[in-house]
Amino acid sequence: MTDIVSTAWVADRLSDVRLVDVRDAWEYEGIGHLPGAVSIPFDSFRASEGDDGMLPGEDVFADLLSDAGIAPEDDIVAYDDTHGVFAARFLVTAELYGHDPDRLHLLDGDFSAWQRDHPTTDEVPDVTLTEYKVDRPAESTLVGREAVAAAIDTDAVIVDTRERWEYEEGHIPGAVQLDWRDLVDDETRGIKPREEIEAILEPKGITPDSRIVLYCNTARRISHTYVVLQHLGYGNLAFYEGSLTEWEAAGEPIETVE
Repeated sequence: MTDIVSTAWVADRLSDVRLVDVRDAWEYEGIGHLPGAVSIPFDSFRASEGDDGMLPGEDVFADLLSDAGIAPEDDIVAYDDTHGVFAARFLVTAELYGHDPDRLHLLDGDFSAWQRDHPTTDEVPDVTLTEYKVDRPAESTLVGREAVAAAIDTDAVIVDTRERWEYEEGHIPGAVQLDWRDLVDDETRGIKPREEIEAILEPKGITPDSRIVLYCNTARRISHTYVVLQHLGYGNLAFYEGSLTEWEAAGEPIETVE
């Protein structure tokens, strides 16, 4: 499963992993980046006219990785400068399109953590183009609106990862609220220790043996929560790509908090 790795872990493997910087191109070029990292900006792998939800489409994603010199068998470490939420979205996209999740890694603490302890560069690496092929897995954590509707009256825990005010204005019936940022340490910019995260999750019914259905508005914020839960060993996860945008557009019921 996708995991979260330290800057020390990455520093020891710079020549063995493919580093993906999902910040804006001007940040990659102007502020610097990890040695050997390629630039695949967040907006390049998000598209409302793709396939499911905001997924960009298989051909678009394959071209992005081919141009970046990434092959299906490569280990990928993605990072951003926003606690990992944009990088997590890249990794989830890669997983949904068939990249081995055991070869997908999120840099803990984002670019800031690396910058504190390790050198950066403004050199753009030479890459050898590949012919990346998308090979969707036979089984996927991706679920549609019908599956989410069917989960409402079951033991599944439907988790809304948006802010509290958004949840109160309207959410999927029965959903519990978990702001994705609650799992992040503002000081280190990485995830909180396992014990602290479990203390946040358990009172909401989010336990390792639960069926957990994740959503937000456009599947960006749930990507971070999804990666964190995978990293901690929560195995029964469902990823609602359409999220509340699709749910509301379809006229499905909405619950509010008075």
